[in-house]
Amino acid sequence: MNSGHVQGGKTQVSPVVDEVSNSSASSSEMLDMDLGPAPYQEVQPHWFFCRRADDNASWLPFSREDSDKLQNACDTAGEKKEEVVVAVDGERYDVHVKERRRYAVYWEQAPTEVRRCTWFYKGNKDARFMPYPEDISQSLEEAYMITVTLDEWKRKLEFPTGETVIFHNPKLIMQYKRIGLQDEWASSPSEQTRPRTVKRGVDNISVEIPDGEPEKVDHLVFMVHGIGPACDLRLRSIIQGVNDFRSASLSLLASHYKQAQQDGQIGRVEFLPVNWHSSLHGDATGVDEDIQRITLPSISKLRHFTNDTLLDLFFYNSPTYCQTIVDTVASEINRLHALFHQRHPEFKGAVSVVGHSLGSLILFDLLTNQRTDSEPREEGPSDEPSHLSCDTLEQTLSSLGLQQYLDTLQAENLDLESLALCQDSDLKDLGIPLGPRKKILNYAKRNCLPEDCKTGAVHLAAGRQVPPQVNSDLHGNRSLGLTVQQTQFHSAQSITSAVDYEYFDVGIGQVSIEYPQLAFHPQTFFAFGSPIGMFLTVRGLKRVDPNYTFPTCKSFYNIYHPFDPVAYRIEPMIVSDVDLEPMLIPHHKGRKRMHLELKDLKNNVWGSLRTAWQAFSKPQVAALPPVEEGETTVERNLQETQAVCDEAESSGSAEETQQTEIKVGMLNGGRRIDYVLQEKPIESFNEYLFAIQSHLCYWGSEDTALLLLKEIYDKLGVAFEQPQQ
Repeated sequence: MNSGHVQGGKTQVSPVVDEVSNSSASSSEMLDMDLGPAPYQEVQPHWFFCRRADDNASWLPFSREDSDKLQNACDTAGEKKEEVVVAVDGERYDVHVKERRRYAVYWEQAPTEVRRCTWFYKGNKDARFMPYPEDISQSLEEAYMITVTLDEWKRKLEFPTGETVIFHNPKLIMQYKRIGLQDEWASSPSEQTRPRTVKRGVDNISVEIPDGEPEKVDHLVFMVHGIGPACDLRLRSIIQGVNDFRSASLSLLASHYKQAQQDGQIGRVEFLPVNWHSSLHGDATGVDEDIQRITLPSISKLRHFTNDTLLDLFFYNSPTYCQTIVDTVASEINRLHALFHQRHPEFKGAVSVVGHSLGSLILFDLLTNQRTDSEPREEGPSDEPSHLSCDTLEQTLSSLGLQQYLDTLQAENLDLESLALCQDSDLKDLGIPLGPRKKILNYAKRNCLPEDCKTGAVHLAAGRQVPPQVNSDLHGNRSLGLTVQQTQFHSAQSITSAVDYEYFDVGIGQVSIEYPQLAFHPQTFFAFGSPIGMFLTVRGLKRVDPNYTFPTCKSFYNIYHPFDPVAYRIEPMIVSDVDLEPMLIPHHKGRKRMHLELKDLKNNVWGSLRTAWQAFSKPQVAALPPVEEGETTVERNLQETQAVCDEAESSGSAEETQQTEIKVGMLNGGRRIDYVLQEKPIESFNEYLFAIQSHLCYWGSEDTALLLLKEIYDKLGVAFEQPQQ
C-alpha cells in the first residue's frame, strides 16, 4: 500500500560505491568492518499508529499483543473481500486493517493512520525514530536482502525524490539528500550536510513498547469532567485525562496486585470518559452564538476562556441548560454502558462513577434523584389511598363560587394536582384576578397536596415530594433532620428543586427539572475536587442527615487536594459536633511524603521541648515526696517530662483510634467520606502558586488511582500488596 512520501517512480539499487562525499562515510570506515557475512533473516514488523497534536505527528507503537493480532489479520486479509476489523487497546479502538485506519469506539475522534513498520529514520534533532511508509520500507528491505546475500556493502539505494540511502555496513545505514535539494531539507545551514540515521526493525530503535492490557475486566468506571473542554493546564481533553488515569491504574495493578495478577485472580479496571461539554456548546443549543453577540471585544482571550469554562456553572443553574446537561450525562453514561456490554458480553462486574469538579455535582444531583427497583418508574394511579384524592376541578370551583374560570383553567389542561404546583404568577398570567387566584391556590395546597408538602415540601418535576423537617437551634439556624422513613426524600432538598416559598423558606433551592434514570446501580461514587458541600450550603442546606444514603449507590468518597480552591468537605455537614480531620491518602509508595514526615517530626520535637521546659520551669510545691537515695532532682524532672510525653502520646493515639471509629453517617456506609491527598514537596513552598494545578491534578494522580483500586478490589476480596522499596 502506498501511503508514504515518495509517489511514483521506482527505487534503484546501485552497485557498490567507492567514494562518499559526506563526512559520515569516512566515519563508517572507522567502524568494525571485519564482521563476517550473516545469513539474511526477514525483518519482524511492528504496527504503529499516528497521533497528531498541534500540527505535529508522532508515531506510537501498539503493544506486542495488539501488533501480533494486526499482523495475523494482515496476513489473511488478502484472502477476504470485506474489511478486516481488529479490536485493540482494550477494545477501545478498532483497526480497519485494509484501510490502515484506527477508529475510536466509545467517543468521537478523528480516525488515525496505522502502519506496518519495519524501517525507521531519525534526524539529529528528532526526538524519536519515525517509521518509513510501507512502500519505502519494502524497497529498503529488498535492497538490504541483496546487500546481505551478496555481502556487498556501501551499496546505494536511490529514490525518485532524490533521497539516497547507503548501506555502509550492517551497523551503519544513512539517508542523504541530493545536493541541490539540501537547503529544502535542512532547517539551518549547519544541518544541510547532516544525514539521517536509518534503522532496521523495532528492536534496533529506542522506543518504549507498551505492555498489553489484561482481557478480563473486573470493574467499569465512568468519569465525568467538570467545567470547560480541557482537563488540565496542558489543555488536553477529557479523553487524554482518562487515558492517563487508566495508565496509572494499570501500572499500580502490576505493582500493588502483582501476585493476584500472576494467579489470574484479577484482570483490570476499565475507565471511560463521559463528555457533556460538546453537547452544551455545540450547534444543538446555539448558546455560543448568543453569548458571543453580547461579549465585549476587549481582552478577547480571557473572555473566550470565561465563555468556554466558567459559564458552565451558570448554565447548570439555568432550567433550560441544566436539563440539557443532566440529560446528556445520563444518556451518555447509559449509551457507554450498553456499548461496553455489547463488546464485553462476558462482563459481570460492578460499575462505579467518578465526577470531577462540576461533574461531581451533576452526578450528586443525578444519583440523589434515582429510583430504586421497588419504586414505580412512571407516576400513575395506585390502588393505595393517596393524599392527592380530592374533588374535581369543576366541583372545587363551584364550591368557591368561581365557576367562570373553569374554561380558562381547562384550556391549559390544569387539574387540582397541577394547580397545587402553580405559583401566584402562573394564574396571574392567565388573567385571573388576585382574589380568585389566592382562593384557588390556597384550596389546592391545603386539600390536594400530601401532608408533608403542607409543612414545607419541595416539588420535583419528576413527581417526587421532598418533605424536610425544619429544625431551629437557639440561634435560629435551620437544619434538615429526617427520620428513617424520610431518608428517601431528604435527597432532593440537598440538591435541585423548585422551592415553594409560601411554605418553605430554607435556602434558594435549585431549578426544577426531570432527572433521567441510569440503567444500572452504581457501586461507588468518587468525587474529585468537588464543590458539592458549597453548593448544598448555598442551596440552604445546613446539615445532611446521618441516615441519608443515595437511593441506588451505597458508597461515596470525597477526594481532594489540600490546596484545591474548588474543593469543599462533606463530613462537617453530617457530624457537626466533632472536629474531624480528613483521612490522609497514603502515598502509593507507602508512608507519608518525606517533607510531611519532617514537618511532623519538627512539630513533635518542638512539642516535646515545650513540655520539657514547662516541666523544668514549673514552680516548686510546698511538700515534695522524698527523693530516693542516688536520685537527683534533674533525674526526677526528666522522668516527669517523659511521663507527660508518654501521656500525650497515648492520648494522641487514642484520639486517632477514636477518629477512625467515629461513624460519619450512612452516605459511605458509616465509613469516612473526606480523603485528602498529600501535597508534593514543591507545592508546599507556595500554596497559591499551585492552586489551579491542584484542582487539575487528579487525572494523573497515582495516589488517587490507588485509592479507587483499593475500594474496588476490597469489595472483591482481593488483598492489597505494598511493594518492597
